[in-house]
Amino acid sequence: MRFVDEAKIYVKAGDGGRGCVSFRREKYVPRGGPDGGDGGRGGHVIFRANSHLHTLLDFKYRQHFKAQRGQHGRGKRQTGKRGEDLVIDVPVGTIVRDAETGELIADLVRDGQEVIVARGGRGGWGNWHFATPTRQAPRYAQPGEKGEERWLLLELKLLADVGLVGEPNVGKSTLVAALSAARPKIADYPFTTLVPQLGVVEAADFPPFVIAEIPGLLEGAHEGVGLGYRFLRHIERNMIIAYVLDASKIAPEAPLASLKKLKKELEAYNPILLEKKQIVIINKIDLPAAREDLSFLENALKAEGWVYYKVSALTKEGIDMLKQELAKAVCGMKNKEKSESVISVTD
Repeated sequence: MRFVDEAKIYVKAGDGGRGCVSFRREKYVPRGGPDGGDGGRGGHVIFRANSHLHTLLDFKYRQHFKAQRGQHGRGKRQTGKRGEDLVIDVPVGTIVRDAETGELIADLVRDGQEVIVARGGRGGWGNWHFATPTRQAPRYAQPGEKGEERWLLLELKLLADVGLVGEPNVGKSTLVAALSAARPKIADYPFTTLVPQLGVVEAADFPPFVIAEIPGLLEGAHEGVGLGYRFLRHIERNMIIAYVLDASKIAPEAPLASLKKLKKELEAYNPILLEKKQIVIINKIDLPAAREDLSFLENALKAEGWVYYKVSALTKEGIDMLKQELAKAVCGMKNKEKSESVISVTD
């Protein structure tokens, strides 16, 4: 499936139906008076977050969306039927902005969350509304109002609890496959991952959580080098940033140098990213070169106060413990957020 995280679309809500000009025509009821009904409201255009969607691909092939107009009013004070609302499903994590002003319209972060992006026009009043003692037979009614129309910019920022960040070819795809049921493309050359990959991780005694693999970051990614700039935005949604290091680098200092480059890129893109919880995952510890320099790398990380985990995504060594620790951290952070939100509401 092709991954698309930006789109521009046009939405048009339904016009309101016009009011009716009508007079009662019944036997033995002379001068029955006006009885023209009101027009129906036009349909709204509504965006709904859907957790089963992970791309804006559909909006690349269809850019125009129009809701149904309201029906016109009829005699006997019959109100026209409302236009049917047009509900458009978008991935959870979609940001909606007005294309002309840049105004933020909605940030859809919960499954099932809905927002009206274009309101349908109000139906016009029928002529019975305009009857007065001095004007008992009004021969006019209101036209329906036009529905709202606008161009919208859609931007997707994937929602994941843990984001795997690392240079190309450090084993992020293999790690996602080891932690979850996801099966991303795995190969022995850089940039096998061209789009973010999501996986659901299940650990005993904890609720499942979502892990995301971000395509490999190169130095200068925040300026557009490699694939990084397009996908750095997705890290903003992660609760935990996990730096994946290759322990089998030729020089023992190489993984540390990679870690510093990655932090520098994230800081250059958005300094707030460094305020998130950050951990280090040392991968490929099964290789002989990694065994030789592992103690040096561990001591260096300890000296800087890093929380780190040693794993081999290939042989699954350390994977079970990593699942448990990540699940515990995610669960703790979510519980903290819930308690803080409850406190803020009661205050």
